[in-house]
Amino acid sequence: MIRVSMLLFCSTLVLTGLLSACQPSPTQVHVITTDASYSASLSNDATIALVSTAHNGVQVWDLSHSSLSYQWFQGQQQNTSNVIDTAISANNLYAATISSHSLAIWRLTDGSSVGWWSLPSYAQSVAIANTGQTLVGLVDGSVMSLSPEKSRLIQFLAHKEKVNSVSISADGNSALSGDNDGKVILWQTQTGQPQQQWQLSSRVTKVLINDSASLSFASDITGNATLWQSDTGTLISHLDINRRQMNFSTARFVNNDQQLLTGTPSREIFLWQINSGKQVSHWQVQLSKNTQNRGAVVYSATMPAPGSIVSISSQGLVEYWQQ
Repeated sequence: MIRVSMLLFCSTLVLTGLLSACQPSPTQVHVITTDASYSASLSNDATIALVSTAHNGVQVWDLSHSSLSYQWFQGQQQNTSNVIDTAISANNLYAATISSHSLAIWRLTDGSSVGWWSLPSYAQSVAIANTGQTLVGLVDGSVMSLSPEKSRLIQFLAHKEKVNSVSISADGNSALSGDNDGKVILWQTQTGQPQQQWQLSSRVTKVLINDSASLSFASDITGNATLWQSDTGTLISHLDINRRQMNFSTARFVNNDQQLLTGTPSREIFLWQINSGKQVSHWQVQLSKNTQNRGAVVYSATMPAPGSIVSISSQGLVEYWQQ
């Protein structure tokens, strides 16, 4: 791993004659891959990075020691990777990876495989609980709920359109899913019974449930982003998005579920106050040197300690920020 230390600075940009807010640079940048990537996940405590690369499989990095822990291949060829989404359980025990038609579950303690499953339709999104309970959202409108230790499989069929995003509580009992029709459903993984349902105005791009399943979040392609109380379905807040459109590529509850950390496909990271929906802070991820790609998707972001932000992007960079 290449480590680059950077000085914190604040630049002022002039846009249409007006001064914009200052954006801090990261205090440290780690280059963990120069290969093209399709997906990446960070653990809550920012000690593990899971990266799906184009030619080197799925790489599991120990960020505490700047070392490569494991390398996994999902499929027949070991020089390519078709993993499109990744997930890490909140307790750092399990990881899940999906290709278009398969699911693999792994143990992060020793890198071993829990199992591999063929999927009945194209996969879109994956989430995994502390128990290994795993959700996969599919393009046919179904969600597969798999409990590998119990060999228990439930197919959730309440959606009528492609399921773009799924999320699961830490104990694996509660699930949240969102589809192309703007429908967001909170449901029980053991029974497949819906608990709450909300409707957004357009295609859902990201859903998120917190570890205790008390909070639910969803956003759509037009920049509508909403937080609810899960048990009652009561609205908490709408994110105060002051632009015509904002899509989220990642989201995570942080700071004891008082704040929401989001990333976008356009290099941006935002921190929001949950009770008000107000923006607290804003960062922009870096571009790799000599890159031909001038954009970057924020794959994952976390707050391992108050005021400390860590992100990983499609540029192959793990960046450390201070609020």
